[in-house]
Amino acid sequence: MADPQTPNPQTIDANEDERMIPIWSIVAASLAFVLVEYYFWIVAPGHRHHAPAPLGLRLYFNLSWGVVASLYFLMVGYISKDAPRRAMSTRFWMLICFVMPAGIGAVLYFLLRPPQVSRCPACGTHVQADFHYCPQCNYQLSASCGNCYRTVRAADQYCTRCGHELSQDHTPARLRVMGEQ
Repeated sequence: MADPQTPNPQTIDANEDERMIPIWSIVAASLAFVLVEYYFWIVAPGHRHHAPAPLGLRLYFNLSWGVVASLYFLMVGYISKDAPRRAMSTRFWMLICFVMPAGIGAVLYFLLRPPQVSRCPACGTHVQADFHYCPQCNYQLSASCGNCYRTVRAADQYCTRCGHELSQDHTPARLRVMGEQ
């Protein structure tokens, strides 16, 4: 049974990348782009006290600021979908992204996020991707060396860290079959 204090991670398949950016984020990004362009092309030129910059330079900077504003909202939308997959607080990280200036919140999110959480095939417990064994039922989730317990590929004959002969280990049948392919 999962700890009631830990949030339940959501599962989104890797092939469903288009679902990682929610519709509200796309709408907000489009609106931000339009508003930035409106400001730079319509509002700001009326308040100038000097000659306008060359058209090419204005076009470059105006479009650049619009794209940056759009990317900011798309990033917050991505974080809103990615945080639950990693059993993190969505509200907290979205607040950090909005409060911290210049995208520093998003950078912090990507630096501090833990690995994705998946389910144990035997008992359904939420486990991190780097676990070798399920903490609830002791089901072997990935191939590991029986001597140094480091991760090995299922097809390896010897451990790359300690040189241990992996055929001496009592490997579960599902990993032996994977190794014979």
